Amino acid sequence: MAAKTDHSRIMRAVRQLRRTRAFYATGVALWLTAAIWTGWMSPGSRQMWVSVLLLTLFAGLLATATLWLQRLRARSTDAPAHHAAPGRKIAARHA
Repeated sequence: MAAKTDHSRIMRAVRQLRRTRAFYATGVALWLTAAIWTGWMSPGSRQMWVSVLLLTLFAGLLATATLWLQRLRARSTDAPAHHAAPGRKIAARHA
């Protein structure tokens, strides 16, 4: 049984990973655009290879953040979020 602080810590990590994943996705889009642009203007140049290197770096970080987020979601759905009283059927008692 997970403590209440563990659940809030997991939810905080999920929120942070979502923001980080959005940042990495923006980086992938930016460096993809830069790599295409520099590859079009001056193919094989140093700027193009730096853009491709940064594109692969951000793509790897995006993949890692997505994988961690999926693992955290799977872990948080395994355990129930609330621990309610056990469900007992209430029988009607006749006097």
